[in-house]
Amino acid sequence: MNHRMTVATLALMGLLLSSYLWFWKIGMLGDLACGTGGCETVQLGSYGSLAGIPVAFFGVLGYAGLLGVSIIGVQPRWENNRDPTAWLMMLSGVGVAFTAYLTYLEAFVIHAWCRWCLVSAALILAVFAASLVGFFRWPPEPSR
Repeated sequence: MNHRMTVATLALMGLLLSSYLWFWKIGMLGDLACGTGGCETVQLGSYGSLAGIPVAFFGVLGYAGLLGVSIIGVQPRWENNRDPTAWLMMLSGVGVAFTAYLTYLEAFVIHAWCRWCLVSAALILAVFAASLVGFFRWPPEPSR
């Protein structure tokens, strides 16, 4: 179940990153470390929230869900069950689609790039890739 441990690690990184952006957005942190000013432009623009909820909070929820499923998936009871991997693949697929939409907005509507958002995009793509590898390498190799 190496792919589930990989997903857990990547999801934890994404959870920390999206929490940082969310805490900044709701005023719990001082300056946003970005370097270019693009992060502030993206975060404070009209697309920085969805239905009044900071977009970064959706990242917190998504990465927390991925982390939870991946941790459950490495438990002995679920080790030989394909369902957690299928859930990881589906959840991260939704994350990739949402990230693609947000990246489109950055490029063609906002005309600014948030470095943290790009890192998050790379993380969710890596989670999706690891989930795909795990899903198509079924059944798992026996544990040693």
